[in-house]
Amino acid sequence: MSEGSQTGDALTDAINDHTLEEIVRFYSPQAVFVAPGGIAEGHEQIAAYYEHLFDGFPDVRATLWRKITTGGVTMLEWTLTGTHLGPFLVPGGGTLDATGRGITVRGCSTTNMDGDLIVTHQFYFDQLELFAALGVRLNADVSEA
Repeated sequence: MSEGSQTGDALTDAINDHTLEEIVRFYSPQAVFVAPGGIAEGHEQIAAYYEHLFDGFPDVRATLWRKITTGGVTMLEWTLTGTHLGPFLVPGGGTLDATGRGITVRGCSTTNMDGDLIVTHQFYFDQLELFAALGVRLNADVSEA
């Protein structure tokens, strides 16, 4: 099993345990994390991203479905499940108070490794699926062409 694949498994375990110290140890101190909500650089910002996720969804769990590793790059396909029990940022910078709603969100991520540390982590998920599950209405300002 490759280092990237092992790191993906161990990082998933740390996410499921909600241990920020354990999570950031998988990342290079200069790592860049890119997600739909923005970019986090370095241990402090990456920890803040995960902390925000855990605050909004204290029971969040990741389930890995597929791992592909080649040439220092690992692709992971996963599902996140959880219950919205705390504040969570929504598009436009607002905060959605706890709804008590459950979520199941499909996504994938890619990591680039340098030795046994993640140097870049791109995180993609279906935002519409997430916000629909939370009851967030997306308003489109549609004008006639």
